Amino acid sequence: MAQDSDHPIIVIGAGIVGVSAAIWLARAGRKVTLIDRGAPGMGTSYGNAGLLAACAMVPVTTPGLLPKAPHYLLSRNEPLFLRWSYLPRLAPWLVKYLAHANDPDTRRIAQGLTPITADTVEQHKALTAGTGAAHWITDSPYHFAYKTRAGYEADAYTNALRREAGFVPDIIEGTAVQEVEPALGAQITCLATYADHAYIRDPGGYVAALAEEFVRLGGDVRQAEVHDFTLSDGKVCEVITSSGAMPCSGVVLATGVWSKPLMRKLGLKVPLESERGYHIVFEGAEGGPSAPVMVASGKFVATPMAAGLRCAGVVEFGGLDAGPSRAPFALLRRQVAATFPGLVAAREEEWQGHRPALTDSLPMIGEVGQTGVFVGFGHHHIGLTGGPKTGRLIAQTMTGQGPNLDMSPYAPGRLAR
Repeated sequence: MAQDSDHPIIVIGAGIVGVSAAIWLARAGRKVTLIDRGAPGMGTSYGNAGLLAACAMVPVTTPGLLPKAPHYLLSRNEPLFLRWSYLPRLAPWLVKYLAHANDPDTRRIAQGLTPITADTVEQHKALTAGTGAAHWITDSPYHFAYKTRAGYEADAYTNALRREAGFVPDIIEGTAVQEVEPALGAQITCLATYADHAYIRDPGGYVAALAEEFVRLGGDVRQAEVHDFTLSDGKVCEVITSSGAMPCSGVVLATGVWSKPLMRKLGLKVPLESERGYHIVFEGAEGGPSAPVMVASGKFVATPMAAGLRCAGVVEFGGLDAGPSRAPFALLRRQVAATFPGLVAAREEEWQGHRPALTDSLPMIGEVGQTGVFVGFGHHHIGLTGGPKTGRLIAQTMTGQGPNLDMSPYAPGRLAR
């Protein structure tokens, strides 16, 4: 899409996807305005595990999930929670989501996710080269911690899909585990370690620094709520905000789970739900790991960050409006105490946010019809991982560069009604 007027491209959403798209568009010489109702990096992008998870191309909906789901929901020790009063609203989405828990769909989804995740470290470094955000990226291995070798082998299906994508771990067993990560308790006797990963030591600060780079490139950042679009002859020409109408030559919609009502304004009803996620930052922590660890028994990631040890994970279904639940925080604390018995911290910070989840576990990336509105949302657990690649793909498409990638798996209209 060539810029056909003096009006800017308006990027809606100042999380990692939106800021990445804004930077790549500005670098391509486009006039760009970035709009968010809050400060850059303070939404969902603030609260993730900070991991650049190159090997995270396998969806949650693997074969065998359906018979396990009731146990996950009813056990206080499993990282899946449901606000039962929300179930009637969730049910249509949940039925479609669980329908993908089969081998053909899982393989198709993994093939679609691999181009978004596999080169994440390279994409983040390309985005931040020469900027004040680059220092937040830390190269590291990524450890998967298991109580026994049998626990690792129980993940054989997922491990095989990762191997097909080129990710083969080193297996560390016995007391050698604590030689690699002394903070791990004695009950962890097996590590599957993936090399060539990285993490962000302050996700919120990182995205804020990227927004500063965008401004340095001549970009304009505004704080406003977006309510609607104006189309002329089928093409977007205005964005209607709480601060008034803003003329535009194109739009990028990257507001995560809040993209759903704006997609309705374009005539598309997308099956998008919130996967409510939780984290605790153990501020000023001692006795934590030196690199990110996925603790398999609790399905949470422990990441050393500038403020302390961030432990993030858990999935809760309960919509956008309800406040945080206490049970997910309690589970995280139990799992952290069992995994890192020597952990001490000065303070603790709790956070709960909303991961954007589409029923087929693939993000939507591309133009909505021929409206001039390009979208990038629906990344589930890989928003930080896939954000720079997604933003770059959008910018390439909008500037006529044509990404060297089959974009059909991410088509915005594929699930819409």
